[in-house]
Amino acid sequence: MESFDFDALVVGAGAVGLACGHALARRGLSVVVLEKDAAIGQGVSSRNSEVIHGGLYYPTGSLKARLCVEGRRRLYAFLDAHNVAYDRCGKLVVATNADEVERVAGVLEQARVNDVEGMVELTRAEALALEPQLSCEMALLSPESGVFDSHGYMLALQGEIEAAEGAVVLSTPFEAAKPLEGGGFSVRAGGAEPATLTVRFLVSAPGLAAQAVAAAIEGFPAELIPPRHLGKGRYFRLQGRAPFSRLVYPPPIPGALGTHYRRDLGGQAVFGPDLVYVETEDYRVEPEAAEGFYAYIRKFWPGLPDGSLVPDYSGIRPKLHGPGEPQPDFRIDGADVHGLPGLVALFGIESPGLTSSLAVGEKAAVRLGL
Repeated sequence: MESFDFDALVVGAGAVGLACGHALARRGLSVVVLEKDAAIGQGVSSRNSEVIHGGLYYPTGSLKARLCVEGRRRLYAFLDAHNVAYDRCGKLVVATNADEVERVAGVLEQARVNDVEGMVELTRAEALALEPQLSCEMALLSPESGVFDSHGYMLALQGEIEAAEGAVVLSTPFEAAKPLEGGGFSVRAGGAEPATLTVRFLVSAPGLAAQAVAAAIEGFPAELIPPRHLGKGRYFRLQGRAPFSRLVYPPPIPGALGTHYRRDLGGQAVFGPDLVYVETEDYRVEPEAAEGFYAYIRKFWPGLPDGSLVPDYSGIRPKLHGPGEPQPDFRIDGADVHGLPGLVALFGIESPGLTSSLAVGEKAAVRLGL
C-alpha cells in the first residue's frame, strides 16, 4: 500500500506496550496503541512490586541481563525528566544462614559480569549497621535498585505518545491481523466501535494475551507460539511501622526472585510475591497463605509480629516455563524468527520487564529495522 492509517500499531497499553509505542514515536512514526481495558496498565503492569531492578541475577548475555541494566539506566533518566516519583533506596540481598552464603556470592559474581554498578559485599556487622532489625550472615548492597510510581510512569509514556500525535485507544481489543500484499498489515479492532486499520508495522506486547494475539495473526507459525504458564504471586502488607528502609531479598528461588520486602513510596511495608502456578487468572489472596509468609520473612526479620500481615493484592506473570523447568529469556521475535516482515511479537515479558521496558521498546524498534 502507498498509504496507511498509521505507521505502527502496538497491541497492549501496559508498561512494555507503551514503551514500544514511545520508541516508535521517537523515530517519527505515527503510532496507535490498542488496549482492551478501559484504562492503561490494568494487567501485569498494575500488579507488581514497582521495584527498579539492578540487573543482578540474569544469565550472562541474555536479553534479561542486557535490557534490565540498560532499561534501568534509561528509566531513572526518564523519571527525572517527567517528574515521576521514585526512591533509589538500594537493595540488600541477604544470606540468612551459612548455606546461603555461596549462593549470594554467586549473585555478586553475576552482577559484576552483568555490568551492574556499585555492588558492595557486606559483612553481617556492616549489614546490621544499615538495617539493625535484619538477620543475616552476610549481604550484598545494590545501590542502584529502588521503587517507583509505575502508574505515573505509564501516564508519562502515554503523554509522550500523544504529544507526538499518536493515540492510545482504550476499550478496544485486538481481534485479528493479516499481512497485506506489498507489506504492512490489516488489523481488526473490536469494542463499541469496531474498526479495521492498516499499518506498516505491528508490535504485539499484550502480556498475558501474547499467545492469543499471535494465534490471531494470519501466517504466524503455530509451532513458534510458546506455551503460556500463569505464575501467580501474592502480596501481604504489614500493619505497623516499616522495619527497613532498603529493599531486602533472600537468594532467588527456582523460577523467580522469591518473596522479598519493600517499603513503598507511601512508607508502608509490603512482602511478596510468592510463586504459585494457576490455571486461570485468579487474583484472590488467600488469607491462609500468610502462614508461609511468616515463616519465610522471619528468616531475615525475626521480629515480625504475629498477626501483623494482611492480604494485599496479587499479580500473574506471563511465564514461558512451568514448575521445575528452567527459566527462559525474554522473547522479542522479529521476522528472522517468524517470517512476517514488519511484525515483532513479545512473549514472556515478566520480571524484570517493568524495569527493562524502555530498553525492550528500543529493542523492538531495532527488530523492525528502525
